[in-house]
Amino acid sequence: MTKTNDEVDYIVVGGGSTGCTIAGRLSEDPAAQVALLEEGPRDLSPWIHIPGAYYKTAQGKLLKRLPWEPGPGQGRNDAPTMVQASVLGGGSSVNAMIYIRGNPEDYEGWVEDGATGWGYDDVLPYFRKSENNNRFAGPAHGTDGPLKVSDVDNIHPLTRAWLQACQQQGLPLNPDFNSGDQAGTGLYQITARGPLRSSAAAAYVHPALKRKNFSLRTGCAVTRIIIENGRATGVEYTRKNKRHVLRARKEVIVSAGAIATPKLLMLSGVGPAEHLKANGITPIADLPGVGQNLQDHIEISLVYQLNKAISYDRYKKLHWRAIAGLEYVLFQSGPAVSNLIEGGAFWWGDKTEKLPDCQFFMVCGAGIEEGVDGVPGGNGVTINLGQIRPYSRGDVRLNGNDPALPPRIRPNYFGDPRDLEAVTNAAELAMEIMDQPALKQHVERRHVPEEGKLSREELRRFCQTEAHAALHPAGTCRMGNDDMSVVDPDLRVHGIEGLRVADASIMPRIISGNLNGVCIMIGEKAADLIRGTTPPATPFVAPLAGNMK
Repeated sequence: MTKTNDEVDYIVVGGGSTGCTIAGRLSEDPAAQVALLEEGPRDLSPWIHIPGAYYKTAQGKLLKRLPWEPGPGQGRNDAPTMVQASVLGGGSSVNAMIYIRGNPEDYEGWVEDGATGWGYDDVLPYFRKSENNNRFAGPAHGTDGPLKVSDVDNIHPLTRAWLQACQQQGLPLNPDFNSGDQAGTGLYQITARGPLRSSAAAAYVHPALKRKNFSLRTGCAVTRIIIENGRATGVEYTRKNKRHVLRARKEVIVSAGAIATPKLLMLSGVGPAEHLKANGITPIADLPGVGQNLQDHIEISLVYQLNKAISYDRYKKLHWRAIAGLEYVLFQSGPAVSNLIEGGAFWWGDKTEKLPDCQFFMVCGAGIEEGVDGVPGGNGVTINLGQIRPYSRGDVRLNGNDPALPPRIRPNYFGDPRDLEAVTNAAELAMEIMDQPALKQHVERRHVPEEGKLSREELRRFCQTEAHAALHPAGTCRMGNDDMSVVDPDLRVHGIEGLRVADASIMPRIISGNLNGVCIMIGEKAADLIRGTTPPATPFVAPLAGNMK
């Protein structure tokens, strides 16, 4: 194999939501040479950019499937997998585009865990800096950032019926889940504008491609961070079966995600010393927290068969698909501009929690997402729900010193029994919502779990067995200053100069909701930390949410 060498100022490893943001921002300085390395291909597939093609991107070849180890009684098979995006833009190119920031108190929890400078007052300016919102403005929202955040232009009648059913159940209508108070039901905003998805790649990398100081390299699998005399000086990567070395004059920033980032650090000699030695790797920095503190949102899917062909499932048929295509091309409207998950809710699974601890998603179809069942006759809806502040913690470990081997992922879902109880309560609530008059008129039967009244124990068992990864892994290289932290609040890896980590892995605690918007915020703040730039001003700090139950 051939080995080549070249040099830049900054190397960003991983072209996901955070990596795209960092690389795009750093390249705004014409004096800085920036290289972004992404394992997957360019975001050239047309399905990425059409919001309604989420049913295509939620499955298929732009995803990498990683095995994870279930706990006792978990999973429908012995080898469950979780998917991770493998394409420029990462999750922002394949996800359902739902824009959520979490609760202000999530970030106060980060500060309590040692992430000084990451409280809500500190991160709100970066949310606003990134955001270009088409409805909200002023104190809590930005309107001139690169990330387009919008209302869904095409709202399905079933989504509106579900929102009414939630209100019939007693949930208040919430016009803005990102206002500082999540409680209630409402329409999601999404990272799209009109007919096009607004991924991190579209928002930050596509403009950077015109800059002479920016280099995008796709199809690059980084196998090792080069560390010499206690400093990160570059990376090794393979591309088209050739081995390459890229040197960094200033810094290496790892943004490969909460699974791949700890794996890469450990392969490079940064991690728990005894574990590294057991896998034939010489330790360079003994950081026992690398790969620990894994958190993920666990998810349950309830699937219902409808009595008429009224959900988005009807567009699986060729003639309906042709109609949708014409609407999209001629009028930039119709189902193709929807993300298919237009409405949702935040509410309590555990009523002792101060803030809502469960999130709900109304999917106007069945079998859209990988691993979720369709229905007989092909016309259904799915209610996804999950516990968004899990108590359970898992880990990511190596399976050996070969970079081609997948890591050993042990999420430990439901390791803390409080998580299973909260999800079971949320599932009961979701079923009650589906029985409200606004929706009951459209439902033929419940398909998953099977029709019929379930005892509390049967429902708990269903949740434990059928739960699947919500694909929001976080926390495996957490911020802080204690012995189990991996990076300091400036995202510098302890004990190694010139090396930072910036992605979902740095979160001390997972936030309450979808992670994409938060990962982009992390990228915005990381870019300022790297450049030594003053944070943007904000005119207002949203109040902490009250105790609304």
